[in-house]
Amino acid sequence: MTLPDTHRAIDAVWRIESAKVIAGLARMVGDIGQAEDLAQDALVIALEKWPETGVPDNPGAWLMATAKHRAIDLLRRQKLLERKHEQLGHELDSMQESALPDLDAAIDDDIGDDLLRLVFTACHPVLSTDAQVALTLRLLGGLTTDEIARAFLVPEATIAQRIVRAKRTLAESKVPFEVPRGSELAPRLASVLGVIYLIFNEGYSATAGDDWMRPALCEDALRLGRILAELAPGEPEVHGLVALMEIQASRVRARVGPGGEPVLLLDQDRSRWDYVLIRRGLDALARAEALGGAAGPYAMQAAIAACHARARSGDETEWERIASLYDTLARLTPSPVIELNRAVAVSFARGPVAALEIVDALRSEPSLERYHLLPSVRGDLLAKLGREGEARAELERAASLTRNARERALLRARAAALGS
Repeated sequence: MTLPDTHRAIDAVWRIESAKVIAGLARMVGDIGQAEDLAQDALVIALEKWPETGVPDNPGAWLMATAKHRAIDLLRRQKLLERKHEQLGHELDSMQESALPDLDAAIDDDIGDDLLRLVFTACHPVLSTDAQVALTLRLLGGLTTDEIARAFLVPEATIAQRIVRAKRTLAESKVPFEVPRGSELAPRLASVLGVIYLIFNEGYSATAGDDWMRPALCEDALRLGRILAELAPGEPEVHGLVALMEIQASRVRARVGPGGEPVLLLDQDRSRWDYVLIRRGLDALARAEALGGAAGPYAMQAAIAACHARARSGDETEWERIASLYDTLARLTPSPVIELNRAVAVSFARGPVAALEIVDALRSEPSLERYHLLPSVRGDLLAKLGREGEARAELERAASLTRNARERALLRARAAALGS
């Protein structure tokens, strides 16, 4: 294997195995930042040795063993230092090895529990949402600081600072490396799911930049969601989120035209949808429903996505069922954005007049003041009602608000198509 091939293999191994290595180390040393440093040390050793010796048959186990030995050395040094302070005047050599914890056994516990702890720690509410996203992608997604920065179109130094501050905050706040229990679980799980879905949405509809989508972020979020579903199989909303992401991701190839331009849902070539992902999504939705999670917000959004996935064409879409699901979702989790999405469904199911009433009620909502999709949806509804001048003005306003170049071009083209 050539040197570039070996480095590519190491990069692939790191993406797959790094979260498990860091999780196991974090339980040993009780500090995520220190755990990541130890894992990185093992990666450096791999980069030095594997080009000469070849990639091991079980590279993940090799990384784990190498990092574990470095962690044991670290803990032994720390233990000796503590004992030195406690027993001034005693010889360090008199310490018995039996006084040390069984460190080899400590790293070999169920790795699934460790990964679950890592997920909840990276998404701890003591951190800002931006910090949670950056740390989750770094620790669980295996992304480099540069890759995260490029994905979110911010300077690499900004992401590096977020990650350093996040690890420092967790350490200073003495956040326990554990899965929350009892009444603390539900809100913490909601935070974890929210971070994963935020990552997915940024990949599915990029908020800024020159690309309509960033599929790699969708893939990272899906991988995190699938891991979480295996680690928490009894949580229906986890399966609901996975179902939603699987079905949404099935459209990725059809959402972009030959020149990179956006292709909206009803204009997509459905033969380009990934029906393997759709099947996986429907299966995940069935798991959520079987666990009694049909009424959860992610499962309900997945049910809406499933209506689109099952329709062979836009004309066959069950718009009345989608509108009804949005009615329920809006009552369950009131949100201006959900209400705007409900208006779109209502426009197809019950007509543009009913939908425009919903949208106009949102125009005074402060949180939507700079939200480009509000004038975009309103412009579409006005166009359907023949009010082309007003529609064009709304679409031009939407174009001025979006920070995504591809979306801006699409909105301007739609405005121009309405004439002067």
